[in-house]
Amino acid sequence: MSTHTSSSSSTGSSRGLTRRQVLVGSSAAAALGLLAACAPSGSSGGSKASSSAVAVSTDVASAGDITLIVWDQEVRGGQNEQMEQLNKAFQEKYPNVTIKRVSQSFDDLQTTLRLALTGDDAPDVVEANNGRSTMGQFVSAGQLITLDPWIETYGWDKSYSESILAYSSYSTDGKKFGEGSLWGLPQVGEAVGVYYSPSRLEELGIEVPATWEDFTASLKTIKDAGKTPLMLGNVEKWPALHVFGAVQGAHVPADQIHDLGFGNAGASWTTDENVAAATELQDWATSGYFNDGFNGVDYDTVWQSFSKGEGIFLIAGSWLAPDLKDVLGDDVAFMLPPKSTEMDKVATTGGTGVPFAITSVAKNPNVAAAYIDFITNADAMKVLADTGNVPVNDTASFAADAGGVTGDVMNAFEEVTTKGDVLPYLDYATPTFDQVLGDALQSLLDGKSEPKDFLQTLEDAYTEFTGK
Repeated sequence: MSTHTSSSSSTGSSRGLTRRQVLVGSSAAAALGLLAACAPSGSSGGSKASSSAVAVSTDVASAGDITLIVWDQEVRGGQNEQMEQLNKAFQEKYPNVTIKRVSQSFDDLQTTLRLALTGDDAPDVVEANNGRSTMGQFVSAGQLITLDPWIETYGWDKSYSESILAYSSYSTDGKKFGEGSLWGLPQVGEAVGVYYSPSRLEELGIEVPATWEDFTASLKTIKDAGKTPLMLGNVEKWPALHVFGAVQGAHVPADQIHDLGFGNAGASWTTDENVAAATELQDWATSGYFNDGFNGVDYDTVWQSFSKGEGIFLIAGSWLAPDLKDVLGDDVAFMLPPKSTEMDKVATTGGTGVPFAITSVAKNPNVAAAYIDFITNADAMKVLADTGNVPVNDTASFAADAGGVTGDVMNAFEEVTTKGDVLPYLDYATPTFDQVLGDALQSLLDGKSEPKDFLQTLEDAYTEFTGK
């Protein structure tokens, strides 16, 4: 999940409390360092070793009476509802299992996790934010066990796309992100795209853009008509990461963005393609395509202004769909950033909700794995859709029933995960890259730095972390 917050409705943010709701920078990394320091004895040898000793079994009933402690952050309306339904169904199927659920906000969960493995009620299953400062730290500290032993048993490599599994994959030492062993499974999907009001486009005589070039050309048309082309609230700094991600996807090959976003050595920020992306984004700002004072206005205020009729396009995540639908009804739609003619596939920033992982202190890993499978299988996807969430798998099959902008989001997520390129949230790169990139984007958009200087700042932080 990427860095964002949505504080409005109870159901309005499948991403509002998903992968990275808040900036998890150096302070979170420090907290996780404390967690690593207080890992139980015997766990420091690494998760791979502890999971390899598991004799895989799907016979939950033979486990005897067991209490499964689950920590999650699914606290909002539809998020909480789906968990309650699925937990009840699991216990009905396996009456020998009692689920002890501890549900906390994303912020609270990140804080309490640092001591979680030292208490008497340490969790068996936990939602572990998949960024380097959380899941990466847990993996390197040996505090999670890999899900590799159960992949074929439950067919997760068939039900999940490779690009989605990459978001919960690390080398066993936690250094390589995006490949290696699997450490968690998410329930929901998310993608950054473009919200628009069909009636507003119609009033201006503008067709829904079919290509990136059409989209950028429409911005000038909108500005010339005296309207605000793009809405952005960036006082928190992370919202501009999502806008830049869409622009970058139109100019930079996906494999390069993967390496940069996952903080893996082998790519560079200072390429001609990245210069083109940074230049285009700055040109949008200098041309007055954003609302006035965008760097000093908060995220929630601006998307709410969009919902009340201000602006024409809003580049933001799929998690806003329920909130916007509540206000705009059928007069709001969502599309992926249109494909650039320079690229073979549509590409956009996206990912998953916070993955469910098994801790190294889990009393019965097989039961924990069965539980994770139960809340992520095909039946669970229907429950998620019925409760207003965006299922991470078979998403398009639920779109027709969902209808409206929710259906748009589901179709878009299916398209980018099956036919396009899902690009990592850029603040994945290092434990502090959210701060580095957020500050640098504010300066770029304010015209205080040139594109090449902006990119050199990112290159310095990236290479310092990767060592190359």
